[in-house]
Amino acid sequence: MKLYDYYRSSASYRVRIALNLKGLEYAQQPVSLLDNEQNSTTYTALNPSGLVPGFIPDPAAGSENDGELLSQSLAIIEYLDERYPEPPLLPSEPWQKAKCREIAFAIACDIHPLNNLRVLKYLTGPLAIDESEKMAWYHHWLKQGLQSLEVMVSRHSHPFCCGDEPSLADICLIPQLYNAKRFGFDLSHYPRLLDIEARCQALPAFIAAHPDNQQP
Repeated sequence: MKLYDYYRSSASYRVRIALNLKGLEYAQQPVSLLDNEQNSTTYTALNPSGLVPGFIPDPAAGSENDGELLSQSLAIIEYLDERYPEPPLLPSEPWQKAKCREIAFAIACDIHPLNNLRVLKYLTGPLAIDESEKMAWYHHWLKQGLQSLEVMVSRHSHPFCCGDEPSLADICLIPQLYNAKRFGFDLSHYPRLLDIEARCQALPAFIAAHPDNQQP
C-alpha cells in the first residue's frame, strides 16, 4: 500500500496514525504542499482534488480498487478499519460509535477546513489579509472548536476520547493539537484534551506518525 503524504498535513497525519495502530506497512510518497506539488498534473491525474493524503491499498488485500487512489482521510481510515478490523478504531455499540464519529467530525469537518493551508493562503493572497489578521482568524476558529471538544471529552473519565483505547476521535484530535501548538495557540484552557494528548503521544503508533519523524 502507498500513502501520498505531506509531513505537516493534519489529514495525512491522521492516516499515518491509523496505519500504525493497525500495524500495517506502507510506502510513503511525499507531496510538498509548499512547492505546490499537489497541483502538478502528475498528482492530479491520480487525485483530482489535489489534496493529501492519497492512498492506494495493497492489491494483495483482495481490494477491487484496481490501483485506484482513495482520498479523504476519514474515508481512508474507515476503509482500513473494515479491511483490517483489529484493533478496531470505532466502538462496536451503535450509540458509542456515533459519539466517536461526532468528535472526529467536529474536528475534521468544522475546525480543520477553516484552518487548512489552502484557506490560509487564500486569506493572505487574493484577500490580502495580513499575518496578524490571518492568525486572528486561525485562533478564533480553534477556540470555538476546542472549547466544545473539551466539554465533549470531559463528560467521562476514559483515558482516551471514547474509551480505554485510541479511536478515530483521538486520531483526529492529536494532529489538530499539533497544528494549534505550531501556530502559537494557547492550549492551557483545555486540560482534558491535553491529558488525552499526553497518553496518545506516549504510544509508539503516535510517535512514529509525528511530523518530526517524517521526511519533509
